[in-house]
Amino acid sequence: MNKNPIISDAIDHYVNGIVTRETPVQRRLREETAKMPQSVMQTTPDQVAFLAMLVRLMDARRILEIGTFTGYSALAMASALPENGRLIACDVSKAWTDIARRYWQEAGIAGRIELRLAPALETLAALLKEGGAGSFDLAFIDAVKTEYDAYYEACLKLLRPGGVIAFDNMLWGGDVADPSVQDEQTAALRDLNAKIRDDERVDACLLTIADGIMLVRKR
Repeated sequence: MNKNPIISDAIDHYVNGIVTRETPVQRRLREETAKMPQSVMQTTPDQVAFLAMLVRLMDARRILEIGTFTGYSALAMASALPENGRLIACDVSKAWTDIARRYWQEAGIAGRIELRLAPALETLAALLKEGGAGSFDLAFIDAVKTEYDAYYEACLKLLRPGGVIAFDNMLWGGDVADPSVQDEQTAALRDLNAKIRDDERVDACLLTIADGIMLVRKR
């Protein structure tokens, strides 16, 4: 799970283990995923609660998720959609998303989710070719870090004016703030943080939720 690098274990437990609300289906999915070797990729309860709140506050109807894993965040966001809402989930792993499908079905929201198994950049290009420009309210991005900039540019085209992008892992365990860390993933995230800061196409703020959520609003 993506623990916030700047808060104590006690506060983390209080926020994610005591205060944040989960449905029984969400909890079971999170607990099953926690047993997997890749469990560090799982979003946190406070993070998905925040995303679901965004869906409701924005009265969102169309959501794009890039990086679905076992479906915990998609479950939360799709549950917050109205009956006629649609979430397009992008991932490359059938094994991981088979777990997701099982819980989406149990929660009764599988009909609101369209899963596309392909590299995300291919799916984004296809959506643009299908006439999807300007049709999405919200995008959540949590996939290949070195591709974040490309996701950003594609999502800006797919979002309506006033639409929002939420990027996960933008603190990257605190490494983005350490100049001595220069690996490819850290550099890509650090560069995108700076690009978004200076980008006059958007309004943005970096939130210290989980491992850092960069929230971007298309002007």
